[in-house]
Amino acid sequence: MKAIHSAVLVAVAFALLAISAPVYASKTDDDIELLARESYTFKTFLKDDNIKIESKDGAVTLTGIVSEEPHKVLAQETVSSLPGVKSVDNRLELKGESAARSADALVRARVRLALMSHRNLSTTDADVYVKDGIVTLRGEATSLAQIDLTTKYIRDVEGVKDVKNDMTVSKAPRTPAEKTMGEKVGDVGRAIDNASITALVKATLLYNRSTSALNTKVDTIDGMVNLGGTARNASEKDLATELVKDVYGVKSVVNNMAIKGAEPKA
Repeated sequence: MKAIHSAVLVAVAFALLAISAPVYASKTDDDIELLARESYTFKTFLKDDNIKIESKDGAVTLTGIVSEEPHKVLAQETVSSLPGVKSVDNRLELKGESAARSADALVRARVRLALMSHRNLSTTDADVYVKDGIVTLRGEATSLAQIDLTTKYIRDVEGVKDVKNDMTVSKAPRTPAEKTMGEKVGDVGRAIDNASITALVKATLLYNRSTSALNTKVDTIDGMVNLGGTARNASEKDLATELVKDVYGVKSVVNNMAIKGAEPKA
């Protein structure tokens, strides 16, 4: 009789588990989709794209249309960094395939992303033109130093052959509100989340020609970025730290990247 009673209890337990598991999975999937939609990157960089997010037991599928190639990377890296996500199947397509896939269009998209994601460049009001890999910048910056820094950053964007910087220094002083990244992307005061910081860091390293080949792991907690993986030399590792420090939302960087071929520390 006791054996029968135990068997019944086990059966009931399995039945309850079977009922509750889909509910839990559904809630987790709903949370993933909500967090993605409410993330900084989706609310700013990707707000005009048509992206559908579907999560099933943590396996996320992205479908829809994006306006620029780097937006595929931002969407995938943001979602990949969300809690509960096990995998991401990126099926996003590019709007106007033939035009958007041109080399100049891709370079322009990368340059625009660099301008908006670096805090020291985000106050520039720049128009970007690209012809045969040569980038022309027009507009205003806050200082000559910022113009020089913009040229330095953009010159090292993957695909850029040369930079012609025709920007001028703005004569009108900017208010503190105008100096925020929020104004640049049309979203004043929005807090940036860890997943978005991770996505911007990865995109920054990917689209910089000096760090594009790095095997980098990125973790972000409360704006503090931890870099792992390997670099080819110490200079490459130091450059990664320099670039990441200037990404919007980053509070500090701990670079634990190993140098390729170097002996591990005892």
